[in-house]
Amino acid sequence: MTKRKLSRQQRWRIEKVQAERNERANKRNSQLNQALSEGELGPEQNGLIVSHFGQQVEVESDVGLRQRCHVRAHIENLVTGDSVTWREGKPTGVVVARNDRHSLLSRPDNHGKLKPVAANIDHIVIVIAPEPRAHANLIDRYLVASEAIGISPILLLNKSDLINADNQAYLDSMLARYQEIGYSVTRASTAAEHGLDQLKQTLSGQISVFVGQSGVGKSSLVNSLLPGTDTRIGALSESTAKGKHTTTTARLYHFPDGGSLIDSPGIREFALWNMDREKVLAGFIEFRPFLGLCRFRDCKHEHEPQCALLDAEAENKISPERMASYRQIIQSLNTD
Repeated sequence: MTKRKLSRQQRWRIEKVQAERNERANKRNSQLNQALSEGELGPEQNGLIVSHFGQQVEVESDVGLRQRCHVRAHIENLVTGDSVTWREGKPTGVVVARNDRHSLLSRPDNHGKLKPVAANIDHIVIVIAPEPRAHANLIDRYLVASEAIGISPILLLNKSDLINADNQAYLDSMLARYQEIGYSVTRASTAAEHGLDQLKQTLSGQISVFVGQSGVGKSSLVNSLLPGTDTRIGALSESTAKGKHTTTTARLYHFPDGGSLIDSPGIREFALWNMDREKVLAGFIEFRPFLGLCRFRDCKHEHEPQCALLDAEAENKISPERMASYRQIIQSLNTD
């Protein structure tokens, strides 16, 4: 397809918008440089990004002081959880450097490009619920992503008070598969106040993030674990039984007894098109002992003879459900 040519007026309009953006950015940088040179800012100190507000971020100092800050132009993609060097100002401070990260959680944006969500996370808490129905393939996508970036995942069945005769066998069987391969599984209910103390103990002293479909109760969990945060809660859509998005930006909260929680925007899918087949394979932890043992080096683990994964599945060392989930993910990589 040939590229559509822009008219002279369209080109002028685009150039004008870009010039205005550059002028605003240059003006902001000039003001920051002037403030720095005139000594209007305090000394450099360590800080933690706790939220975003458009072009500004909210930074927390080591002693708990929070202030909105501008960000120097050369610092890109600051996210909640980032450790930074900043200088206090009146009324606005300045972030002058981003410190090294030990982990970074990203998700695809509307254009398929990876967008950072949160940094320096110790645990990814994959929140599922009886309603909306928990799907193993979506859980597996979260697990593969967690394994790829080296963040310890925890499966949390929320809204356990909604377990009934219609869904209990399905949920118990699915969660048992994950426990058998070594994943931590816990249950909680904000309505019945069940399991919350155990969850707090698990998250204590760590930076954690809740991920999962909208409607599984992430915001309700935050409100129960951290009374007073008043995170907005959305009801399930009656027509689709899917959650309504409520959280609009990632925000970090502290537990009174230690540890922190990043509440991130709900997402309905967790696409993995940034990964290749080998990374997805490595993300299925029970597959790892059998990787590299197939007869053929380019084995696709579908119907090839002497495939180590197929043999392991036949010997009940790999569950058919996880094998099917792997194939579904690989198919999505080929079609995305």
